[in-house]
Amino acid sequence: MTIYELRRYTLHPGRRDALIDLFEREFVEPQEAAGMRVAGTFRDPDAPDTFTWLRGFPDMAARKEALESFYSGPVWLAHREEANATMLDSDDVLLLRALTEPAPLPRPPVGAPESPAATYVATIYPADGDLADHFAAVVAPTLTEAGVPPVAAFATEHAENTFPRLPVRSGVNVVVWFVRWEEDVPDLGAVDLPLVESRLTAAPQRLRLRPTARSAMR
Repeated sequence: MTIYELRRYTLHPGRRDALIDLFEREFVEPQEAAGMRVAGTFRDPDAPDTFTWLRGFPDMAARKEALESFYSGPVWLAHREEANATMLDSDDVLLLRALTEPAPLPRPPVGAPESPAATYVATIYPADGDLADHFAAVVAPTLTEAGVPPVAAFATEHAENTFPRLPVRSGVNVVVWFVRWEEDVPDLGAVDLPLVESRLTAAPQRLRLRPTARSAMR
């Protein structure tokens, strides 16, 4: 069962491009060499001092091993002060298991120009009970019928965080899905997504995300 982290960092004002430049130059290949998949990296145009990204692991045991390898390795130790200097908070992290995974795509090389306009919207849907069956039976068909089939979907992984050096949000039960538009969507008010309210326990959150130059989701 593939495990993912949806990570959303709050940054010092004006530091997002500096972090993305460092991340895409120094951190992508070393993380993947350690056993992770850097699936998507995004700017949120509605929150200019945030950086959102998605990374995956084959399972929880592999996650622990990969994180220990990377965060004790030479690349992170060489660049951690520069990275951490851009951040106010890095603890907004959802630990998830994949229901459907983003398709693997070739990653553009270091120095690649920004991708053509595309927009992802990630919906974080808090609800009760086991959400995998609910997503498959209700949410995915509703989205598909509306013409916005999900390109990836995840549900909360309730296993213990075995790498507590990197906190994850506790006490949450969510399903998260991504849909994609080929063109730039100017604002969330222009996004016509159905809302399946039957099991909501709180208001859903929607993030409008644009891929960075080296994002594998683009």
